[in-house]
Amino acid sequence: MFDTFEILMFALWTCFAVYATWYITSAKHYAPITHDEARTLWKIHKQIIRCNGRKWREIRHGNKVVGFQCECGYRHIQKRPIVVSAPVANTQVQDSQVSIFDKLHTSYEST
Repeated sequence: MFDTFEILMFALWTCFAVYATWYITSAKHYAPITHDEARTLWKIHKQIIRCNGRKWREIRHGNKVVGFQCECGYRHIQKRPIVVSAPVANTQVQDSQVSIFDKLHTSYEST
């Protein structure tokens, strides 16, 4: 029926398919954030958790800020999937937002 080689090849391809699926869906890398974003995330953490910590420190990967650690021990590290599709822009929503912004922030000059 099945040769040992065929069983081995089937097992190897199955392992490869499972690993590739995991890699595409779960593998992540560090996403850099600014100092201000880290401080804002820390303030949000304090409000939501009602944390009494007064100090925080940046978590760096290389020379980029990727998160923060609170005095209470909470750590937030910003990660994103390695394989990410580009976001699809909905031009209709963006146009309406721009036009509302323009209406609110234009001077009342006669055109």
